[in-house]
Amino acid sequence: MAGALLVAGAFAGVLAGLLGIGGGIVIVPALFYLFTLLDIDPAIKMHLAVGTSLSTIIATSLSSIRSHHRRGAVDWPLLRSWGPAVAVGVVIGTVVAGLVSGEVLTGVFATMALLVAANMAFQPESARLADRLPGGPVRFVIGSLIGGFSAMMGIGGGTFTVPTLVMCSYPIRRAVGTAAAVGLIIAVPGTIGFMIDGYGRPELPPFSLGYVSVLGFVIIAPMTVMTAPLGARIAHTINTRWLRWAFALFLALTSLRMYQSLF
Repeated sequence: MAGALLVAGAFAGVLAGLLGIGGGIVIVPALFYLFTLLDIDPAIKMHLAVGTSLSTIIATSLSSIRSHHRRGAVDWPLLRSWGPAVAVGVVIGTVVAGLVSGEVLTGVFATMALLVAANMAFQPESARLADRLPGGPVRFVIGSLIGGFSAMMGIGGGTFTVPTLVMCSYPIRRAVGTAAAVGLIIAVPGTIGFMIDGYGRPELPPFSLGYVSVLGFVIIAPMTVMTAPLGARIAHTINTRWLRWAFALFLALTSLRMYQSLF
């Protein structure tokens, strides 16, 4: 099982650098099935998978941000104006996640991942909704929704940030680099929130801080940090069309596996 977590961490790190995600799209399902094998209480295993995933994204995002920043692919002015909205959404999403059942969290993960996969796979590359990301209240709402759903899914936000920025005329590589930084804004308050929500739960396995498995973090985080720069290098060399298809494929496969666990 430790070996499986190491492989999942390495794979998640490459995806984090390649697609601007925090790796949660791989880590959450991996942890979900691992916790199933370990007979973790079904009422908390999805919460534990989401919280642990968010904790690993802190390390992954830092590594990915450095790699993309060196290539000038992180829009720091946008992050300064958008970050507070994303953080507000994370707080709301974390509170909601603590109130709903594990089945609801699984359904949210599967549904949102499949919708974004379809958008990235079938939307023409030339399609645009706007020449730039809207400002004012609209930008705040968009950021809050990204933060909220990402916190509930245990992902770094690239799942929603990349297609949103692409639709607002951002080059795909700059969208990926900026999404990596959004992941850090999501992961820090999200991790703290899940630790607080799960504090004192008697069903938690050993070495847990609330809904965060310290053992899972210790095994996965180093691998994601080591492999994220590799993904970032690949992102700046491969054809952007293949980048979109890779993003869509991994989301679709993950979504279908999560639906399978529900039904």
